[in-house]
Amino acid sequence: MAENSPALRIQGPARLSGEVTVMGAKNSALKLMAASLLAPGKNTLYNVPQIADVDIMSDLLTRMGCTITFDRENHILVIDVPQTPGHKAEYELVRKMRASINVLGPLLTRVGIAEISLPGGDAIGSRGLDFHIAGLEALGATITFEHGYIIAHAPDGLVGATFELTFPSVGATENLMTAAVMAKGTTTLHNVAREPDIIDLGEYLIAMGAKIEGLGTSTIVIEGVAQLHAASHSTLPDRIVTGTWAFAAVMTQGDITIKGGRADHLEIPLDKLVAAGAVVTSTPDGFRVKMDQRPIAFDVATLPYPGFPTDLQPMAISLNAIAQGSAIVTENVFEARFMFVNELRRLGANITVDGHHAAISGIPLLSGAPVLATDIRAGAGLVLAALVADGTTIVEDAFHIERGYPNFAADLRALGADVTTI
Repeated sequence: MAENSPALRIQGPARLSGEVTVMGAKNSALKLMAASLLAPGKNTLYNVPQIADVDIMSDLLTRMGCTITFDRENHILVIDVPQTPGHKAEYELVRKMRASINVLGPLLTRVGIAEISLPGGDAIGSRGLDFHIAGLEALGATITFEHGYIIAHAPDGLVGATFELTFPSVGATENLMTAAVMAKGTTTLHNVAREPDIIDLGEYLIAMGAKIEGLGTSTIVIEGVAQLHAASHSTLPDRIVTGTWAFAAVMTQGDITIKGGRADHLEIPLDKLVAAGAVVTSTPDGFRVKMDQRPIAFDVATLPYPGFPTDLQPMAISLNAIAQGSAIVTENVFEARFMFVNELRRLGANITVDGHHAAISGIPLLSGAPVLATDIRAGAGLVLAALVADGTTIVEDAFHIERGYPNFAADLRALGADVTTI
């Protein structure tokens, strides 16, 4: 447990009912912030979530010479970027948050050099940077590793190229998009990620003056421009937070209206919840998830978008742990994402892991116990499990959860859960 780290005490079981509002996506907001380095002047981002990772990225950009103003109440972030930003991202900040690597592409194409500490972040697998590096080298960058830093040079600018990713990595797609927008000529990227976050980033870059086609498909074509200008953009709603609330409604046999949630970004997860017995209906500004019975177990395999998101895999395992019947959950994206299964077993879950498969036999009610959050989504999955556990569960290292879920404990209390921060 991290020193002085907050923990969450959850008294279960609980039934969640009411309304919750979803803010902008963590995974999008951080990448939009990094992309702001591409244009001098005041870039304005709306619907930015008030989470720890936004503060870390703000610190990183401030050290590069940017001036950050965050109106937390109205979720408006203004990034005033200097004519020549700094090009070094120190280990002290990068180790806290993997999204720091997203400054690599913008710095390389804007100032011709980037020195980025090798990133840290969640303990969910290796997530190597091979795709980022191979793509940037294809655009003409020279990349070396020295003393724990990636050092990238392109003193004469980048040059458009055709590059195919061997896996549709979100981070690599984002870095290559931001690098290519000011490269000379045309860049064609094949087998790119198709997540809504990629479209969000692309739309921001287009607002800055970039020329991009193919967003949302597996091939993106970028025509390089000489320079970009500051712009404004509203962050899309967080589909993983949205999905977490949908799972919470089903697990607790509750009734939650999710304001701001985009059901069209969660087609496969919501189809799974309907198969489990839930009723999902659209509302004017989101959707409602209602459950009147113990859920029915379902098999699921994580895949890149539009497949089932790896970030909702802990929620799928937690749901199946209290469902009727048995299920297999297969993790195809991150090899170490089953680390949290050992914590779930402490709550009495009946789970056997074999390689990248988890076999789960549901029981009616889990049993409260102390557990440890190892990453953002594992932490949220454990909180959901605690809501369907008899007695008290303490989720330690809850700072992980705060990195991705603004006001999580307060939202849970508003929905009827007995949750306190300790």
